[in-house]
Amino acid sequence: MGGDHDHAHDPHAAAPVHGRALRLGIGGPVGSGKTALTAALCRALRDELELAVVTNDIYTTEDADFLRREAVLADDRITAVRTGACPHTAIRDDISANLDAVEELEERHGGALDLIIVESGGDNLTALFSRGLADRQIFVLDVAGGDDVPRKGGLGVAAADLLVVNKTDLAPLVGSDLETMARDAARVRDGRPVAFTSLRERPGAPEVAGWVRGVLGRAPGAPAAADRTAAAS
Repeated sequence: MGGDHDHAHDPHAAAPVHGRALRLGIGGPVGSGKTALTAALCRALRDELELAVVTNDIYTTEDADFLRREAVLADDRITAVRTGACPHTAIRDDISANLDAVEELEERHGGALDLIIVESGGDNLTALFSRGLADRQIFVLDVAGGDDVPRKGGLGVAAADLLVVNKTDLAPLVGSDLETMARDAARVRDGRPVAFTSLRERPGAPEVAGWVRGVLGRAPGAPAAADRTAAAS
């Protein structure tokens, strides 16, 4: 399953990447932990990267308000999009509101941002960001949805650059078998990476933060990438 096939029905061409921040989409079903993961990544990376966040909610600014209350970034680095429709519409079909928000953040910070996280509203297993909006994308599941969810596949599960199986601390309580989830995820994802996380046990999401550093070429001890283009190519 190649990347070109995965995005064959993407209505937008990939965005030009030279001289701008990497755009990281985070999607997944309602309640999977997208906002908590976004907050964890901000806390883990804010001292080493210039970050900003765009949140998506249908009618409210609830997720952005949560991030501001938690003070994960300065207020001027967090902005909200009210999609007014199904979340996948704003991240795949009509991405204009999100693109406007991303570009406004870049302009506000004078082109100094390294990473902009775009958090989708909760959606189903088929939701995937357009490459016109996100250079890389994470899809978040949680164990409470059942250990058969990776086996069911769906474009988000199968084709996202990183699949995160969240809330692993709950697995014994909800009867989910993590080994089954790992095996099924590996099968449907054709070698793409999978991270198992518990923000209760590891609040900094080290597995995911490490993956982000790798995408940006900023592994611990490595010099900062001179050209962000390479991270998004």
